[in-house]
Amino acid sequence: MNIIDGKKLASDILENVKKGISNLDFVPVFCDVLAGEDPSSVQYVGMKAKKAESVGIKFHHASFPASISTEELIKEINTLNKIENMCGIIVQLPLPEHIDKQKVFDAIDPKLDVDCLGSVASEKFYSGGKAPEIGFPTALSCIALLDSINLDLKNKKIAVLGQGMLVGKPVSALLKFRGLNPVVIRSKTENKEQLIKEADIIISGMGKGKYITGNMIKEGAILIDAGTSESGGGIVGDVDLESVKDVAGHVSPVPGGVGPVTVAMLLNNVLKVAKSNE
Repeated sequence: MNIIDGKKLASDILENVKKGISNLDFVPVFCDVLAGEDPSSVQYVGMKAKKAESVGIKFHHASFPASISTEELIKEINTLNKIENMCGIIVQLPLPEHIDKQKVFDAIDPKLDVDCLGSVASEKFYSGGKAPEIGFPTALSCIALLDSINLDLKNKKIAVLGQGMLVGKPVSALLKFRGLNPVVIRSKTENKEQLIKEADIIISGMGKGKYITGNMIKEGAILIDAGTSESGGGIVGDVDLESVKDVAGHVSPVPGGVGPVTVAMLLNNVLKVAKSNE
């Protein structure tokens, strides 16, 4: 089994982003909006701030109490939209339960929506018929990891597990934009065991810890694992690495696979916005 090194790929992408930023005639600003004090969220925001600054992007801190209302948060985002040289705004998930997250996503100026979660950016992504300029970072990360193996995907059977907003749905779209025809597997899909077993490539974003085991996949299968769930105080993926290690051909691990590349793709989106603002 070959491990697909997400950290290495992320570092290559970030190197290119850094070059692109250094060629701009202004310093782009990026903001990850935090509502509440969820420890994992605080940690993720801090990590993104560090990565942004390491490539020359200025990070704008915007933290609000968990008690903030939807209306107040929208007002704050409207202010962030107007900050000079702002080139990307995202909202750290999960948001406190009382907040209407779609209204909040839709408050982000569509030109600055580098996570593609607002209605306008999302619609633009799906309606183009070809891979758009700005895309969902996690989905782009899955495809970049797959591309890093340099396989001809044309006659491969590709299964996408789950149809969530961040992974399954946009990954399926990106594959279709390339003229590929992935099989989409949901929890209610009939004969899903057989479809998984026949797949040459499996991209999973279900968030079901260690769901995919060695006896479920074909010899040499390629597994791109974009699922995360907590287990025993740590983060695990959808793939049971120990179980698949003698069967799979290539696996992107959790952690160290899709995660780092997603952050790199997000900052690459910020660079794209900055270039279009020049």
